[in-house]
Amino acid sequence: MAPFEVIFPGNKRVDVKFKDYTIKTDQSKKNEGDETAPEPFAIFLASLGACAGIYAKSFCDTRDLDTENMRLELTPYFKKGLTHMERIEITLHVNQAFPEKYIKPVIKAMNACAVKNQLHPDIAADTRVAYLAR
Repeated sequence: MAPFEVIFPGNKRVDVKFKDYTIKTDQSKKNEGDETAPEPFAIFLASLGACAGIYAKSFCDTRDLDTENMRLELTPYFKKGLTHMERIEITLHVNQAFPEKYIKPVIKAMNACAVKNQLHPDIAADTRVAYLAR
């Protein structure tokens, strides 16, 4: 894997260069940033959602399942009074035509996400499928 280069373009902004990409981060105004980009923790959560999402999408594509209106929602829950996550909920919303027989297998596919598997074992991950309203 190519190295990640971290640069500091000003104030609380921290950018990461990887291959031909630049991932921009900033801090909230509350944390003395300019809010020009997401905070690093938000990008971490986004990468978890994107990883689970690509596993779900690939699962569906392999089986020619309709992914129209499909979406994934990721909700972190934190230990009371602390900044550490205690649980993360990943919900794949699928259309009514999604076959029930594939619910457990698509959950298993999403749980194979490499980013999710890097989480500390104390962080519970609840992965589920929900049908979109008609």
